[in-house]
Amino acid sequence: MNPVIPRVSTLSPNPDRPPRWGLYGGSFDPLHCGHLLVAQAALEELALDRLFFIPAAQSPFKPGSRPAPDAARLRMLRRSLAGQSRTEVHDDELSRGGVSYSIDTVNLFNARHPGAELFWLIGADHVPTLPQWREAEALAKAVTFVVIPRPGQPPASLPSPWRLRHLRGWPLGISSSEVRDRIRRGLPFAHLVPAGAADVIASEGLYQNPSES
Repeated sequence: MNPVIPRVSTLSPNPDRPPRWGLYGGSFDPLHCGHLLVAQAALEELALDRLFFIPAAQSPFKPGSRPAPDAARLRMLRRSLAGQSRTEVHDDELSRGGVSYSIDTVNLFNARHPGAELFWLIGADHVPTLPQWREAEALAKAVTFVVIPRPGQPPASLPSPWRLRHLRGWPLGISSSEVRDRIRRGLPFAHLVPAGAADVIASEGLYQNPSES
């Protein structure tokens, strides 16, 4: 199962409006096919001109986690997205190091590319926590949050000034923790991850150690 993200020629940017960019942050530890399906749905439903995968150095939601090395997660992303001209890997959070905060990345995008309309992809389970995020008020004004449905998670809502849009697609039923657990237990996993990620996992022996789960 290796979803193909549409190439730029299938959906041309509209010169009569600002560019519409999707920001997809996460650990991607590892990247799996569900991430690519979400990206495809966002590109199509929101008519995005570009979607950026943004791997976090350290998620503020997982303070005790020990993700795979930054370089390995970058290789999984870049190999899996090679040739997809409407997606890009943005590695500034890894370069900054430390805890990765969304507002820092949004401010960076706004400084480098003023005028772009920004859409931040977020799992439905994280929506109730948004008011507690760093500089939440500024974040609410800067981006539209695109909510990824989760199995068993009811539709989320927040009052103004939060702007939420819900992907209509299927709930995301694959998790990186499930993939890591299958690898650790020696179970088949290649059907859950794109080929580029599977190659990196196999060649570098990732997720074999229980401490990486």
